[in-house]
Amino acid sequence: MQRAVSTYVYVKERLHPGLLDELVKAGAQAIEIFAARQHFDYANRKQHVREIAEWFRSTGTPLNSVHAPLYADYEWGRTGAPPVNIASTDRAGRIEAMDEIKRALEVAEHIPYRFLVQHIGNPNDEFDEKKFEAAMTSVEHLRAFARPLGVRILVENIPNELSTPERLVEFIRTMHFDDIGVCFDCGHAHMMNGIPEAFETLKDHICSTHVHDNLKEKDSHLWPGQGSIDWKQTMELLRTAPQTPPLLLEIDGEEKKSPSEDVSAAFRKLEES
Repeated sequence: MQRAVSTYVYVKERLHPGLLDELVKAGAQAIEIFAARQHFDYANRKQHVREIAEWFRSTGTPLNSVHAPLYADYEWGRTGAPPVNIASTDRAGRIEAMDEIKRALEVAEHIPYRFLVQHIGNPNDEFDEKKFEAAMTSVEHLRAFARPLGVRILVENIPNELSTPERLVEFIRTMHFDDIGVCFDCGHAHMMNGIPEAFETLKDHICSTHVHDNLKEKDSHLWPGQGSIDWKQTMELLRTAPQTPPLLLEIDGEEKKSPSEDVSAAFRKLEES
């Protein structure tokens, strides 16, 4: 499996080429950019996007994916800004959410990438048919916007009742779009009904992954081995995924601490499992 890392490990810092260099030196063969404005200002094309695009051009490192924004502000919702929610039943709010996601999609004009990783709803949302239908309308719209840019939409299993593995399969089948895939989040699956059951349900749709650990109590994004996931079992399953997704670390890093050694150690641990 291809080694990949999400810049989520640096989410508390402004993304710059030196940070990306660290990830490549640690063994990353591809990158996912986490689209949070305080980290990667995806709407700032003249400066920040251009700076990061030049790094990708000069190194030849592929951008596997961009994680769609969760908030539209520079404080990540801490000042009361609402989440970017494509399942909102408020039409105006949903249009604002799609407009924000389109700004992240337009990064592909400067840095080509394969996948946009998209949440459906907010953490702990209960199932609601109207929210589910709103999300389908949103994804249909985003898919049409993304296709000319060469980007596929991947929906992610997250801890809510709209994004269980069974709901995601229903979502994809109802949409009748064979290019909508899944980003399989190991940590989220572990918190819900377990990785084996979630993988069995989603495996035919898995195009990318989020690899992190937790103790099932909260979405901690720990390094593999720091939580309670059975990584031997998980790696055996991931290796059987028909579309050969990358092994993509999505870790909550420590501010101002280089993650290089931990990245290298995590890949060794996973590949030896």
